[in-house]
Amino acid sequence: MPRPKSGDTKQRIQAVALELFVTQGVEQTSLQQIADRLGVTKPALYYHFKSRDELVGSLFQPFLAEIETFATALEAKAPVDPRELLNSYFDELYRHRSLIQLVVQDFGVLARYDLVNRFIAWRMRVTNLLAGPDPDLREQARLMVAIGGLSDCAVMFEDADPDELRAAAVEAACATLGISPAA
Repeated sequence: MPRPKSGDTKQRIQAVALELFVTQGVEQTSLQQIADRLGVTKPALYYHFKSRDELVGSLFQPFLAEIETFATALEAKAPVDPRELLNSYFDELYRHRSLIQLVVQDFGVLARYDLVNRFIAWRMRVTNLLAGPDPDLREQARLMVAIGGLSDCAVMFEDADPDELRAAAVEAACATLGISPAA
């Protein structure tokens, strides 16, 4: 039987770690538990990740890079149709829902991995695309409800069909923002 490629092993470690982190929390999950679940030795994990912190960071790095690319691409083609923006925002969140679930279930992850400022900055970029840089307080509140609710929908409804969920969540966000229904 051929040996798995190093990249495959790294991805398997990340998948198992994410599953355990989401269900147990980061601090409650040891590298030994991850190794046991994978059927490998702890030194085999250390070959790929020097620490649990490095492993957690490796999970968030692609997500953070995609967030940056997503926001930059939208800003480059501004103005963006609000409904298109909300649909693509939902898709971005849905694709990374396990990581967001991890953050929701273990708020300490936000601070330990310096994610708070990054998430706030990303959300501000999205809201600026929707309402411009200086919305009044009423508009800011509507934006936070719409974007926050859309984010929650992407994470909370695990058993829902993704297409149906996107349509319902985007429609609710549009209603909150006073955007007319889809034609």
